[in-house]
Amino acid sequence: MFAAIAAVALATGIVNAFSGAQDAAWRGDSYDIGRRLFWEMSSIAIILLLLPLLVLAVRRMRRTSGFASRAAIGAIALLGFSALHITGMVWVRKLALWLAGGAYDFRFSLATVLYEFRKDAVAVLLIAGTIWLFESRRELKTAAAAPFAPPAPQQPSSPDVIWLRDGTSRIRVVPRDILWVASAGNYIEYSLADGTRHLIRGTLAAAESELARFSIVRVHRTKLANLDRVCGVDLNPSGDFELAFDNGQKLGGSRRYRPAVASLGGRIEAAGIAAADQPMIDKQP
Repeated sequence: MFAAIAAVALATGIVNAFSGAQDAAWRGDSYDIGRRLFWEMSSIAIILLLLPLLVLAVRRMRRTSGFASRAAIGAIALLGFSALHITGMVWVRKLALWLAGGAYDFRFSLATVLYEFRKDAVAVLLIAGTIWLFESRRELKTAAAAPFAPPAPQQPSSPDVIWLRDGTSRIRVVPRDILWVASAGNYIEYSLADGTRHLIRGTLAAAESELARFSIVRVHRTKLANLDRVCGVDLNPSGDFELAFDNGQKLGGSRRYRPAVASLGGRIEAAGIAAADQPMIDKQP
């Protein structure tokens, strides 16, 4: 990944240097390809040194659910990258020209900083996108190779206990304590009655298959709910509904999965839920 990004960055820098020199010559200025190559290479050198920062940011974003949280991580990474890039680039040029007996004037101003920031924003977007693709490819290869890996040591089995796999560690969970399970990108989030939450890599479909025997069923495209912990259901005219758990938490469901609510029957003290729900179901296309 680093080699690919470095190769593209160097090629782009060389093309920019020759294009800038040619444009200068056409305007009647000095061709001076050496100086322009130095400007480009000093910038690229700092960018390559900052690649680990972008890798960490992308990996953090991939582990985080929610657009707002991901956007915040991306904004912080961009601002930090640009600040370090501009600072590093300027000092490399100052040092190199000082050693050569010259001087470098960055001409610091808001307009200059914004000019450099715009270029950094494009560079971060392209590099981060490349890192994201490499990370996705690596995860796919890891998942494809997983069936051929040596089997993990078996945990003591129990009909009342499940083990959540989190990397090389295992988390013991009593299904009765699970309130709901929700999809979070490449992960699934388990919410327990005591407020604990576990973010585990996996798919909601796999979790649904494993947890169905514990009355934990799908109530939304991205959510599963433990029907044994439901003490009330609020049916909305739109067809959607809201579940109330025995610890006071609530979870919304979609009308597509209202049959799961109707199947509660006598589990909750809300006489006539199934009957009241049936006309709404009949009206749906």
